[in-house]
Amino acid sequence: MTAKKKILWVDDEIESLQPHILFLREKGYEVTGCVSGDEGIELAGSENFDLALLDEMMPGKDGLTTLEELKELRPHLPVVMVTKSEEESLMEEALGQKIDDYLTKPVNPSQVLLVIKRILDSHKIRGESLSKRYISDINRFNQKLFGPLVPEDWFEAAQILSRWDIELDEHPDVGLAQTHIGTHTEWNNEFTKYIEKNYANWMRRDLEQGERPLLSPDILDEFVVPALRSGKRVLLFVIDCMRFDQWLAIEPLLTEYYTIERRAHFSLLPTATPYSRNAIFSGMFPDEIEKQRPDIWNADDEGSLNRYEEVMLVDALDQRGILPKGGVKYAKVFKNAESDALAKRITDLFHSQMVAIVVNFLDVMSHGRSNNMILKEIAADEAAFRALMLTWFSRSSLYRILKDFASAGYTVVLTTDHGSKLCNRGALAHGKRDASTTLRYKHGDNLKCDPKQGLLIKNPEEYRLPKPRLATTYLIAKEDYYFVYPNRYNEHVRQFQNSFQHGGISLEEMVAPVAVMTPR
Repeated sequence: MTAKKKILWVDDEIESLQPHILFLREKGYEVTGCVSGDEGIELAGSENFDLALLDEMMPGKDGLTTLEELKELRPHLPVVMVTKSEEESLMEEALGQKIDDYLTKPVNPSQVLLVIKRILDSHKIRGESLSKRYISDINRFNQKLFGPLVPEDWFEAAQILSRWDIELDEHPDVGLAQTHIGTHTEWNNEFTKYIEKNYANWMRRDLEQGERPLLSPDILDEFVVPALRSGKRVLLFVIDCMRFDQWLAIEPLLTEYYTIERRAHFSLLPTATPYSRNAIFSGMFPDEIEKQRPDIWNADDEGSLNRYEEVMLVDALDQRGILPKGGVKYAKVFKNAESDALAKRITDLFHSQMVAIVVNFLDVMSHGRSNNMILKEIAADEAAFRALMLTWFSRSSLYRILKDFASAGYTVVLTTDHGSKLCNRGALAHGKRDASTTLRYKHGDNLKCDPKQGLLIKNPEEYRLPKPRLATTYLIAKEDYYFVYPNRYNEHVRQFQNSFQHGGISLEEMVAPVAVMTPR
């Protein structure tokens, strides 16, 4: 049986409030009344109350003085101030001492009950409502799985899952965690089938933008170029390896400074920086980059494939007849020290109509978690990683930089090249020694794997991927698999289990947020 919540009511006219007290007792609350601040403080020191109702105007020790002493004695005790005065200065002083709410006399029993429920029972009530809304939301999309789906349905699915990721972080006690994990698994399974069936068709060279879903190479033409042509100042802000749920975690921080239009695009396969981010900055597919800029694309040195983003961006804008006033400014940030330095010279960037900033810290943190025991303990699961990312961003210079760009009047196109997937299942991959060593995708000669675990691309041309040699194939991991070679199989399975990886097929990696942010 649930214990009754205990209310302390401090008012020098407590006898006149007996009808209110009886009403609350009928509603299941245990109410203790007293007539002075001193008596209330004494009671609070000897008993554990869940909430205090405190009269502001009392002889002797007044409400504000009593409030101060109550908070020293019981810092976490919720306090509702009851006052005859509506003076703004009084309310500001009370709020400054961290009252949780206030009521203006005369009060009726229903008003008192409402404020008590809001403070003491809202979490429980919201949790009960949460379960009903979750089931309704998930079932509504589950019905769509029985019919033909379009790309926008999967944009919706990613947002539904991400929104519930955030809500369930706030209510971990409602018993939906395992159900939600199961929903992620089921929807990713269906999404993988959808991508296998449709992705190659999206890559057809005769398809124009608009005839296919929004993809990485479309970001410039869809969001950046139209804004520049209309004379706006534009910041392209790319946070490497940011998932949709992570964006939803930080989005509220920016709503004070921007009006935000939330969109999404599909990251190219493999969902990895050399392919998807180069596509964003060049406005081209990987095979086009290789053909048009062989000096940039070197398939044997993936570490150098993203050194030329500024060059590709300038070329792409030039090909579209865009000459931004003041040229293009570009910056890449790996460490907090680099973002601090960028923040100090931020005004230099404001001389250019077009600014691009790439932030690699989240990607570094995702990969670093695999090799750092402390980081893995701190970010043990996706919820903890979201919280860590939110803490980092809210205290970073990058947050301040985005505020400064709002003040300077820039339209911000904030996006990512791909997300990441928490991987838990090792998949055996076969190939020659010169195959790439990445875990969620591989390219090399005559690669093989279990078709249930990975997508084998025998004809890279159909997927708009470079083909440096005649026998080059690609493997793309499905769902939460990661590739391991037969030698040292068990060792690598243990090492990379429960690690964030990218390059494969999953909603978390492929459905990438795009936020078009207009300064308020």
